[in-house]
Parts: sequence; structure tokens; C-alpha cells
Amino acid sequence: MDSDDDMMSAGSADELDFDDGTQASDLGSDFGAGQDDGFGYEKDIFTNPQKPYEVNFKVLSPADIQSQQDQQFEDVSNIVELPPEQTAILLRHMRWNQEKLLESYMDNPKKVLESAGLGPTFAEEPKTVAVPGFCCEICFEDSNGLQTYALKCGHRFCADCYANYLTGKVKEEGEAARIQCPQDGCHRIVDAKSLRLLTDREVQSRYDVLLTRTYVDDKDNLKWCPGADCEYAIDCAVKKRDLMRVVPTVQCKNNHSFCFGCTLNDHQPGPCSLVKKWLKKCEDDSETSNWISANTKECPKCNSTIEKNGGCNHMTCRKCKHEYCWMCMGPWSEHGTSWYNCNRFEEKSGADARDAQTKSRHSLERYLHYYNRYANHEQSAKLDKDLYLKTEKKMQSLQSQSNMSWIEVQFLDSASKALQACRQTLKWTYAFAFYLQRNNMTEIFEDNQKDLEMAVENLSGMFEKPVAELAGLKVDILDKTTYCLRRREILLIDTAENLKKESWQFNTEL
Repeated sequence: MDSDDDMMSAGSADELDFDDGTQASDLGSDFGAGQDDGFGYEKDIFTNPQKPYEVNFKVLSPADIQSQQDQQFEDVSNIVELPPEQTAILLRHMRWNQEKLLESYMDNPKKVLESAGLGPTFAEEPKTVAVPGFCCEICFEDSNGLQTYALKCGHRFCADCYANYLTGKVKEEGEAARIQCPQDGCHRIVDAKSLRLLTDREVQSRYDVLLTRTYVDDKDNLKWCPGADCEYAIDCAVKKRDLMRVVPTVQCKNNHSFCFGCTLNDHQPGPCSLVKKWLKKCEDDSETSNWISANTKECPKCNSTIEKNGGCNHMTCRKCKHEYCWMCMGPWSEHGTSWYNCNRFEEKSGADARDAQTKSRHSLERYLHYYNRYANHEQSAKLDKDLYLKTEKKMQSLQSQSNMSWIEVQFLDSASKALQACRQTLKWTYAFAFYLQRNNMTEIFEDNQKDLEMAVENLSGMFEKPVAELAGLKVDILDKTTYCLRRREILLIDTAENLKKESWQFNTEL
């Protein structure tokens, strides 16, 4: 195991460009302290990342998003001297580009209003009226006292038909920002006040939700958390052109980590384009993938069928007691030695790689080597997650058997979460390694990968011990949990720094 002196220095990262023109090196500890950014919150809430693989981001609740919108409505409304409802339509039409809107509006207000579907706007509050002799063109109702409504375009319909039309647009079609007048060929946009006048609270509530989603969807620096039923959005200013130099992993307040670039689950250390290419390859080679990811293998000594039922790769055959590695099927006693590399694929050279058939076989073997380990960590993570779901029960058992307090047994929860994080990282290191060209940097990467993998296997083995033994292993589990997280950090620092420097060399075009 490495000592503290082996920790790699975070160093200084190359500068990344952000949407507002800021450089990463500008984001110091006093980044924008006390300065309002124009959206209703101060920039100093962006925590300056302490590590090269971290990015600046802010978690926004629905209330935060609404506050940002309201602030923009008020600011622009005061300048263009239009009601907030019409200002909102203009901002959505311009995809919230406030500067572009003001410049265009000052130059030619009539043209901007027409293009946004507004035209001349109401000077008074919208209201329904009864028009003598009026016949609705939708329901053909013409009774006396029939309440009707029309936008400034003059296309009038009965209030009930108008309400049904708006309800269908909102609840069935999911439309909000660009609902047009019911008249065929009319592009006048229905504003919020008109909709609130004509519809019930349920429709209005859904309308507000859809407008909020439109706000996030229209802005490049905002994305919804892809977690199930998650209401949070993430504000992250990393540009698309930087996604080959940074993996922007973010986390919502529900602790769901995902990549801001592609919204997949956290896939550090691989950049988005590499991950997309790897997943496509795995999908194309599905027959091979399904075969190699089978849950059973034969004992290399007695050929008995063995089923993997835990996250640890240290297997013991119940029949002959032979101990071996689930990954490479080699003797477990050889793992951990300086010369043994279960994670590294041995490239062939010379006569072994000359003829086409051998090259094809070698290419398949190479892919299976990396896919096998990728799929194994994915499976192990799922098994570890099953253990995590049982962790609370295990903690309760340990508490009752050992007279330890609830706080004292929290080390099991920490170990379970560390296993999840490290397995996730290890899984993607094999996709990353598959596309790396062989050089000295690859050797360093594989050494870091091996150290993390060994640490994870040791922690996983301890975590799966019977409850009666866990109290005596508390110090060892705590130490190994810390060590696993430290080895993960070392690996991510190394890959992130070299991504930013564009030092990695890949064997394919990304």
C-alpha cells in the first residue's frame, strides 16, 4: 500500500472557458463575493472547487428558478415599459437573452412584438364580455348574455370554448410558452393573465410548472436533475466545447450525482464522447456482452459451478475450498503482489499479432478483457447496493450485539457509500483504459487503477463479514474506507489534470 507521500498533487489546472467569459482560474475563494449576477443571487454561492475533477455548480429549487424569472421580468419590464406578462413572452421568445432583447426592442419595437406573437398589447386588465348577437365559431352557441373573450387580435370565442382550448393545450399537449390564439392562422400568443382569467387553479398550476421547465430547457447553463421525481435544477457554466477536457459531475440536494454534459450517471474519469462511444460499442456487441456478463462461472480447480452473490471478487469454492479471483480466475494468493496485474491487458507483439485472424482474435480478447471488468464492477455495484439497502438492519444488529451506540455503528454506512462511489469510478476506468494508447501515462493510470481496485476488494471483503465480527473490525474498516476514498481521489486527480492539459492520447477519434 502506498504511503501519504504518494498522494499526487492537485496542481494547477488549465483554464476552462465559461459561458459568462469567466476563466476557471478567476474563480478564487472570493469569487464574486457580494456581487449580484442579475438573476437574484450572489456569485459567491458557487463554491470554488478544491480538486481538478470538480466543477462549480449551484442547485436550484423551483422557488429559486421562479425567483430568477421574476427578477428578469421586473428588470426588463421597467426598461421596455410593458406589463410583466408581455415581457415574459418576449424573454421566452429570445430564449432569455436579455441583452439581445433590449437591443432589438430599442431598435424596432413593433417588429420584435410581432415576431414574439404579441403585436399591440393590452392597456387594461383582460376580462370576458357579453357581445349582443355573437355566435361562437367553435360551439355555435349564441344565447343572450354569453360570456366571450378575445386577445388584441380580435378573434373572439365564448369563454367556455376558450377555457377548454387552453386546458387541452396545457394538460394534454404540455404547452405553455407558445400557446397561440385558437383562430387558425393567428400567431398571437396567449399571455399568463389571459390564461389565469379563463382557467381553473389546476390548469394554472400545471401552466406554471411547464413555464418553469421551459426556462430551464431554454438556458444552456441550466439542466434538470435526471433523478426520478427530482424537482431540482443545476446551474453549471461549463461549455460544450470543454467536454473533452472536463467531466462536469454535479449533485442535486437529493444526492443524485450525474454528468451535466450528457445527464448520464456520474461517469468520471471518462469524458462524455468516450462514454457515448463505449456504450454504443457495448450495445453493438450485445451478444458477446450478454455472454461475458453471466452470473456463473466454473471453479478453475474442480469445475464446480460457482454463483457470485456479493460484491467482492475473492471467491472460495465450497466444494474444493480453492480460492481464486472472479475476474481473471487466477489464484487469489497471487493478487496484491507487485508483479501481478489483474486489471492490465497484456498487448501481444511480433508473430502473435501478424496475421489477420490473430489480430481479429486479439481485438476481441482485448475488448472482452475491458468489458468483463467494466460489467463486473457494474454487477458488483448492484450487489453492493443490495448490501447497502440491508446496511441499516446490519447496523441495528451490530448495535444490539455489541452495545455500541447508533453513532458508533455509522462506520458501516460510510463504508457502504464508499464502496458505491469507488465501484462506479472503477467501472468507468475500464471504458477509459480501452481507448487509451499505451505509453508511460497509461502505466501510471493502470497502477492507480490497480491500487484502488485492491483497496475496494479488501473493504468489500471486510464489509461482508458476519455481524459478530464487525465490531472487532471497526478500526480496520474505517481505515480502509478512508484509504479507498483517497485512492479514488488520486486516480481522478491524475485523469482530470491530464484531460485539461489534453495530454491523454486515445486510439480512436473522440
